[in-house]
Amino acid sequence: MTLRLGTRGSALAMAQSTTVADAVRERTGRDVELVEIVTSGDRSSAPIQQLGVGVFVSALRDALLANEIDFAVHSYKDLPTATAKGLVVAAVPQRQDPRDALVARGGLTLNELPDDARIGTGALRRIAQINALGRRLHAVPLRGNVDTRLRKLAEGEFDAIVLAHAGLARLGRGAEATEVLDPLLMLPAPAQGALAVECREDDAELREVLAALDDEYTRAAVAAERALLAELEAGCSAPIAALAEVAEGDEGPEIYLRGAVFSPDGGFALRLSRTGTLADAAEVGRALARDLREEGADNALGVQHDPHP
Repeated sequence: MTLRLGTRGSALAMAQSTTVADAVRERTGRDVELVEIVTSGDRSSAPIQQLGVGVFVSALRDALLANEIDFAVHSYKDLPTATAKGLVVAAVPQRQDPRDALVARGGLTLNELPDDARIGTGALRRIAQINALGRRLHAVPLRGNVDTRLRKLAEGEFDAIVLAHAGLARLGRGAEATEVLDPLLMLPAPAQGALAVECREDDAELREVLAALDDEYTRAAVAAERALLAELEAGCSAPIAALAEVAEGDEGPEIYLRGAVFSPDGGFALRLSRTGTLADAAEVGRALARDLREEGADNALGVQHDPHP
């Protein structure tokens, strides 16, 4: 029987879903049909922070629960931190590069951009970190798929744009990045670069099939990052960043988690880190969130400073 894979219709979503579909075909010999689902986020051009959490996944989840599709592929950073009743993330494939990338006219790096350069980005997290640099750079809200953003850059609407390097790479356009940004400079969104393969909780057979796509290290890293996000009770519109990496420790693999909270204007920037075991990945995230709270993270949204006095 053909498996129905639900996906958004953008070029990036299709590329991500095609990669998963090919992996399922290879492991099972079963055919996989891509079923395009239009989400509320696809219909709106409003800023992400106005649309709220889950705008790119709710329609896919509705289709799953209605048995219109068998499984779905999401950009993991788009998923709400709360679990969806009746559904389960059956696989977290190996992550693409989680870092942000700069694409600038003239091949410039971030440091080479002139004063008053206009940088387009759709994420409040990136806008806050650009503001936190303390330079005369103007972060300008930008929506649209990767091709649309690159076209607007080429047409001169912006001097540069910042977007996920994973998205460029999955579209075969990674070479267009003029700089892949160091996380010390631009910490990514929780779960950036990772995919979530979701199916119905009671579909034991399909869950077993999809489990073969799971990457233990990616799942642990994402668990730590999203636990931090959940503990801070913030959604994708909040200026919160996190990146977990797995490294070999004295007693086996360890999670090294960095987290940060910013005020939207960049006047408040708090960065901390924690380590722990893979088995305790989620607790590492929660503990780091508590550390951030103790240092004033809850005040971040209320802080307003002029980043260019």
